[in-house]
Amino acid sequence: MVITMVGKVPLDILRKYIFCRIGVSDPDVIVGPGYGEDSAVIDLGDRVLVVHVDPITGAVDWLGWLAVHISCNDIAVTGAKPRWLLSVLYFPEDASEELIDTITKQIDNAAKEVGVMVVGGHSEYTPGLNRPLISMTAIGLASKDKYVRTSGAKPGDSIIMTKTAAIEGTAILSTDFAHILRDKGVDNSVLKRASNFIKNISVLPEALVLTDVGVNSMHDPTEGGILGGLAEIAYSSNVKLEVWEDKIPVAEETKIICDALKVDPLKLISSGVLIASVPQERVEQALNEIHSLGIKASVIGKVEEGSGVIIHRKDGSTEQVGKSVVDELFRIWKIYE
Repeated sequence: MVITMVGKVPLDILRKYIFCRIGVSDPDVIVGPGYGEDSAVIDLGDRVLVVHVDPITGAVDWLGWLAVHISCNDIAVTGAKPRWLLSVLYFPEDASEELIDTITKQIDNAAKEVGVMVVGGHSEYTPGLNRPLISMTAIGLASKDKYVRTSGAKPGDSIIMTKTAAIEGTAILSTDFAHILRDKGVDNSVLKRASNFIKNISVLPEALVLTDVGVNSMHDPTEGGILGGLAEIAYSSNVKLEVWEDKIPVAEETKIICDALKVDPLKLISSGVLIASVPQERVEQALNEIHSLGIKASVIGKVEEGSGVIIHRKDGSTEQVGKSVVDELFRIWKIYE
């Protein structure tokens, strides 16, 4: 059977062909392959090794920068500090030296900003590509008693979100699709401000602060946006998340760009946002600690008994979010590529 899709592989396919085919079981693996769990956690005694790999396939202009920050984000939301990177770089056959220079400079600058080292990897000219791709592996260490899982949300928790929805998606659309947005009447000043959203892509500061506060779950919502990230928390934790659209902050630049392209900002890739499930008695402390970093944070919903995600839309409708949310970015690439 031929399946025509983009984005993450659906959960039923993951369970049927991927999660069950993992070679020899190792008792030192505390967290292995699983829905919503972006990082492996491996027992080293008094510490744990946290390992994550992420492909960057939906961006061009900020490819190297995003590859570093997004992979490091997924280490940070486990409560670990990222330390090492391995990059696999796939270049089109006609890639210029200038393109390679740009991407590797971005990797170097982003790695210096996070405080990590590229310790290995691979690079090649790959047949059939029409744009460069990166697969980035990040590795970090955490205390054995402090690491955080996506699947740890508990009924009674509040859902906290940092910053504004679709940070990464806004930056990508404002650069890779700038000419289309200009044709649709979006002002250059909006595009310039939106492109600067790329500077807010790291969640490392708030993730480490929330680890110290003590949270039950943290997640970096990438593909599928805020709703995709919430779904991964809910279904991996076997709980129900109830959220309200009017409580989810969306920047004005994001609204303008999404309206022009008819995109739902809550389903647009949202690296740079951190979603956390926080025990009720620690919510005020969590918000205060995040705000002390100069980062916005909002309570957008709650965790209840049950399963899945329910979002109350601004128009009064209620939407049940499925286990797989197709990212709006891939839909836009298909339309305009």
